[in-house]
Amino acid sequence: MDNSNQILESVTQPVNNRTAPTKKRKWREIESLRDKFQLEKELRIYDDSLEYMLDEF
Repeated sequence: MDNSNQILESVTQPVNNRTAPTKKRKWREIESLRDKFQLEKELRIYDDSLEYMLDEF
């Protein structure tokens, strides 16, 4: 019985270690998307102002 418990523990242990990098990777992707949307929002402000300036000429 002791051997079977050790095998079960060793099998389940790497699974827990794999979830941590996956969570970090997903948070990095979320932060990356958030930054991208923020940048697009800021660029739209400048784009609108440049179009207005071109209309004057």
